[in-house]
Amino acid sequence: MISPRNSVDRRYQVVIVGGGPAGLTAGLYCARSKLNSLLIEKGVMGGQITNAERIENYPGFPQGISGMELGRLMYEQATSHGLQTLLSEVVRIVPEYRHNLVETDEGQFFAEAVIVASGSRFRKLGVPGEDRFLNRGVSYCATCDGPLFKSKAVAVIGGGDSAVSEALYLSKFASAVKLIHRRSQLRAAGILQERARAEAKIEFVWDSVVTEIEGDSVVRAIKLKNVKDGTISSLDVAGVFVAIGSEPNTGAWRDVLPVDEAGYIVTNELMETRIPGIFAAGDVRRNSARQAITAAGDGATAALSAQKFLS
Repeated sequence: MISPRNSVDRRYQVVIVGGGPAGLTAGLYCARSKLNSLLIEKGVMGGQITNAERIENYPGFPQGISGMELGRLMYEQATSHGLQTLLSEVVRIVPEYRHNLVETDEGQFFAEAVIVASGSRFRKLGVPGEDRFLNRGVSYCATCDGPLFKSKAVAVIGGGDSAVSEALYLSKFASAVKLIHRRSQLRAAGILQERARAEAKIEFVWDSVVTEIEGDSVVRAIKLKNVKDGTISSLDVAGVFVAIGSEPNTGAWRDVLPVDEAGYIVTNELMETRIPGIFAAGDVRRNSARQAITAAGDGATAALSAQKFLS
């Protein structure tokens, strides 16, 4: 890891923003191609996957692996090939052909190519118990954690495509799935609604919001408030899956990079943006599957595209 004080006004062939699976894979590919590369991460190397207690759908780990361990292994592999890293927050990106400015709270860096892999963050309910029971019953990813709730009752919060898809997926494992929505009808696509209504394990709880998540060492129940009559009720569940959307981490450069109406960076299949030399990979880009394995694939593609651009 480089020293910030000795790194002001440094120039690199590639600067990678974000240290999750997309960024670390891009860094690995860049480093193995002998490109002078720097990866900047503001939090924990490994990104959002480090919050996962166990990942069972990443190839090569038949017994599963903790998110923290997977992130550590990715980081060690990338840096073993010469990738430089810096713990700092990127506050501004100013595109200029082969002279892109990446400004951080530790100084300025210039890069011929930039790969933005800053990820996204799940929208939270903002209720008591949500943070306390993270990875102890509270989850934002049914694909990641659903199998942990085999034969248990769970709740899904939301009414859009993501929430209904999560509920359908969880019905494969859970004994019962309570789909809680603040309105009296879903916003999800019609075909998803039909499937959900046809699934015997899924029960709809309408016009209700979660006010608190309760438990001891793990989640035991949630408190609900009916938004029409104000009545309070309690629902016994072992898991709470929050599916009320996500937000891309693009706030600092949303005005200079091509983004869609939700703020996700628009790329083609080669991870290229419309700005030459600027690439995006992983959860931060539009139409991402938001899985660790697909983020890693995006990172590899972005690095190969950056290498082609530089050559």
